[in-house]
Order: sequence, then C-alpha cells, then structure tokens
Amino acid sequence: MSITLVQAWTQARRRLEQAGIEAPVIDARLLLEAASGAARADILSDPYRPLSDQQAASLEDFLTRRIAREPVSHILGRKGFWTVELKVTRDVLSPRPDTETLVDGVLKSLPAEEAIRILDLGVGSGAILLALLAERPFWSGVGVDISPEALEVARENAALLKLDDRATFVHAPWADGQPDHAFDAVVSNPPYIPTADIDDLEPEVRVHEPRLALDGGADGLNAYRVLAPQIMRVLKPGGVFALEIGHDQGHAVEALMKEAKAGYTRVVSDLGQRDRVVIGRAPG
Repeated sequence: MSITLVQAWTQARRRLEQAGIEAPVIDARLLLEAASGAARADILSDPYRPLSDQQAASLEDFLTRRIAREPVSHILGRKGFWTVELKVTRDVLSPRPDTETLVDGVLKSLPAEEAIRILDLGVGSGAILLALLAERPFWSGVGVDISPEALEVARENAALLKLDDRATFVHAPWADGQPDHAFDAVVSNPPYIPTADIDDLEPEVRVHEPRLALDGGADGLNAYRVLAPQIMRVLKPGGVFALEIGHDQGHAVEALMKEAKAGYTRVVSDLGQRDRVVIGRAPG
C-alpha cells in the first residue's frame, strides 16, 4: 500500500526525533517536499496524496542521510538565506539565520539609491554579498575567497540569481591585491571558532563543513587580526564595515578595529540576543 503525504511526514518526524535531530518537524517537511515534489500547502490541502515508489525511496535515502547528521542543506543542495535561495555544497558554510543580522545592519547603514561598492572577504557561497545585491539594484561588489571551490559555488549562485552582472569574484587571501580606499562597505563572516572547540561542534558542522571556514586559531581571533588593517586600507573615508563574530568576541574585535584606526563601532545582537556583528565606519 502506498504511503500518503501526511503519513510520510509523521513517520519522518518521529524517526528524526528518535535520532535526536534538533528540528525534526521542519527537517521532515523539507525532505518530504524535496522527495515528493509537493509544496508545503500540498501537505495541508492534499494530505492523502500517495507517494510513488520512487518518491518513497528518495525520502528514505534523505532520512538515512539526515539521521547520519548530514545537513539538510547538503542533502538538498540548497539553502534559503534572507530573500534568496543559494546552492550549497561541502565546500562552503551553509548560510545561517544569524548571519542575516549582518545583512540587515549593512542595508540600514548605506543609501539604497546610490552606487555602493561592496567587498566581501571570505565570500563562501556568496550569501552575504548576493543577499545585499538582491535588495539594492544600484549596488555592486567583489567577493574574495582563498578556496577555488567556494568561488565556483559563489559564481554559480550569482548566475542563478541573475546578479553576475554586478558581482565579480577573486581568488586571493583576504584583501590582497584590492586597491586602497575603493569600497563603500566591507563585509565578512570569517572563521572565528577557537581551534580547541571545533571537535565539540555538532556533527553537521564538524564533519560536513569546511574546516578552513571554521578554524579561527587558538582564541578564534586570527582572521580579525589580519582583516582589521586590511579593511581600513580598502574602505573609503566614512565607509562601513560589518563583521560576524562569536557570541563572546564583541569587545575583542571592536578593540582590534579601533587599533586599526576605525572610527565609530558598535556590537549588534542577533534575534537570540547574542552578540553577532561588529559594525562601524572608517574615519572621515
């Protein structure tokens, strides 16, 4: 007998709950939608629609992978972020809702109708840069990464979102090779997890995401020490910078930016009321 949408969702949710998955209801729905081709509304309006044998087999494969703690974004090959949907692979961090705090801060700090030029250091999937460009048709930017594989993902995402006419991508370590005082904004979500803490991360991150994008050195601040003077070099006078941080790194990163001659700085909290972004301006 064929299994229906509602039966499949219920069984999937229970299996994920039993496996200790953090968000079993949401994950079960996303995997079912992908396996069956159903939309969220279909599960509610047509709950007794049967799954084909192929759809049921696809769902079983997805659940097996999720129970093994592979992230949903890797199983599906995509992840929603801000207002865009991005291709995601093992070569990039899966975009997280916390990072939307940075996007929001930059959008509120710069004029929407001007030709703003952005530099995204450690661009990864392109999440931050492309989310900003999708909101602001007059803005353009450069995404830099040391990983050729990550840059390929970012380029593909830019093309899929039809933003490749306003986004270019460069293989380099941080801001090396970028001209002085050329950007209105610099954004970055650098690696900031202390090396000793990585082995304690959940398997979805520890096993499936690139260590290059996680490991911030002994105290988690190695990248910021390099970035701070580079950011101040490439920013225009009065330009904005926004850096994602670990929840306990706000004061340390502010101090590094001020040591590099930043002007005004502040720490912004995410929706969970944890310090998440250091945002500020270059003098002038």
